Amino acid sequence: MTAKVQGLNRRTNQSDIQPRRLGLEFDTAIPRYWFDGDQFKTVLLAALSCTFPEGERFFVRSVRHFQPQLTDTMLKEEVKGFIGQEAHHGNEHDAFNAFLEQHGMPASKVSRFVLDGLKLQSKWLSPERQLAKTCALEHFTAMLAEAILEDEQLLAGMDERVLPLWLWHAVEESEHKSVAFDVYADQVGRYGLRVSEMAITTLEFIGFTALHYWQLRGGMDDATDWRSVRNGYRWLVGKGGLLRRLAPAYLSYYRRDFHPSQRDSRSLRDAGLKRLAAMLKRPELLEPAA
Repeated sequence: MTAKVQGLNRRTNQSDIQPRRLGLEFDTAIPRYWFDGDQFKTVLLAALSCTFPEGERFFVRSVRHFQPQLTDTMLKEEVKGFIGQEAHHGNEHDAFNAFLEQHGMPASKVSRFVLDGLKLQSKWLSPERQLAKTCALEHFTAMLAEAILEDEQLLAGMDERVLPLWLWHAVEESEHKSVAFDVYADQVGRYGLRVSEMAITTLEFIGFTALHYWQLRGGMDDATDWRSVRNGYRWLVGKGGLLRRLAPAYLSYYRRDFHPSQRDSRSLRDAGLKRLAAMLKRPELLEPAA
């Protein structure tokens, strides 16, 4: 894996949310099961990666719809940063998904499925509900991102040529976690719509993640490692499992006074950036955008 430096640390707006353009490239020598040699964990994260490019383009469209009506100067600048970061996330995961395809995972099949599904959502859902869905999914990604930044053991054993992608993505998801929510509060502000869409999106997130996992596995040429599946289930929902740990943060979204910034995660992001800069030997990642 290599990283290109063009576009790095060039300020694109007047907020603290600045895109970091890494240009990662993934060596085909990286093993198929790059997450601790484990089939379940690797394919689960691969399934998430397959949803990211089109999912993040959906997020951008849902926020951009309301962008012309915004009057708050700083929020307008933060939206620019949000759009820039999400655009780069889509590009990096496109490259990663091509790598998955080379390793016999039908990533393009899942990506097309996601694209078709989001086209239907864009057709049938109101702009307000699309934005509410974006807020819900941004909360999911922020929770997962901050869990990754808080506990290095969650990604223990991941190939170090792949880890920077997930670490970088986690930092930036935490960084812009309030933007879509603030646009919603400014332009829509309906509590019932926000929480009802979170309930719907929760079911979709769980159901479609499971479906995409099996879509990938069904297109692969090796047998399912059921021991890995059982261990993975415990990793997710067993005692101390990832999803159990996220439960309090998830439930907080249903409070009327909820706001993503109520959890100050700056120190987690700073530590994550330091780790990323050390892994890539890129100290400029720690410098403020100029």
